[in-house]
Amino acid sequence: MKIAAQLYTVRDFTQNEMDFAETIQKIADIGYPGVQLSAHGQISAKFIADTCEAYGVNIVSSHAPPERILNETEALIAEHRTYNANQIGIGMMPEEYRNDAAGIKKFVSDFLPVAFKIKEAGMNFAYHNHEFELGKFDGKMIFDYLIEGFAEADMQVILDTYWVQCAGGDPVIWIKKLAGKIPKLHFKDMTVVGRQQRFAEIGAGNLNWFAIIDACKHSGVEWAIVEQDDSYGRDPFDSLKESFEFLKKNI
Repeated sequence: MKIAAQLYTVRDFTQNEMDFAETIQKIADIGYPGVQLSAHGQISAKFIADTCEAYGVNIVSSHAPPERILNETEALIAEHRTYNANQIGIGMMPEEYRNDAAGIKKFVSDFLPVAFKIKEAGMNFAYHNHEFELGKFDGKMIFDYLIEGFAEADMQVILDTYWVQCAGGDPVIWIKKLAGKIPKLHFKDMTVVGRQQRFAEIGAGNLNWFAIIDACKHSGVEWAIVEQDDSYGRDPFDSLKESFEFLKKNI
């Protein structure tokens, strides 16, 4: 299992070509061999690919805006060929689909043809969860609607350990349940300040990383993608470094 950095963690430093290049250099210097693209500025796919290649960093996945996945599918596929990346991920289900079972089914019917088109191109459509997917409509978990609905398109899941824990789920159980569907997975830790849940560097929070890592090794996880939505005033590159050092010792 290799370790990648989710660029959403350092999104404030990827909004132009100069900052993007400096960010990739810093990530490479920490030791990360891969990144997941997310929330960067209007930068050409060629520049992104050339920059990552120059620093020896693989582009392992992306989070693309839902409207681009739906309406600019061919362009996204072409960009991912430039990246030499085989996974196109959706970062979050748009809010208009989340209100009831009919909405979840509408999400499936809208995005299933796109998932097939991505599959035909030799790539995979991937769904990244938050906490609401562990909620239920008509006695059935939203996650189960999605897994069943996209089964024929071989949808992958970018399982997020923090949001599973936030929803009261057990990341280890979900990793085992989704074995074979999670080649890339978000590693994200959780701590508590007062009564508030907060993001934390890997190993600095309360998730059971030894059990999580062991489950990943038996479930086909190829890339552990480190993400920290908020560093709470700390330099996010320092957060990425702390997480990398913990994982380098324990994977």
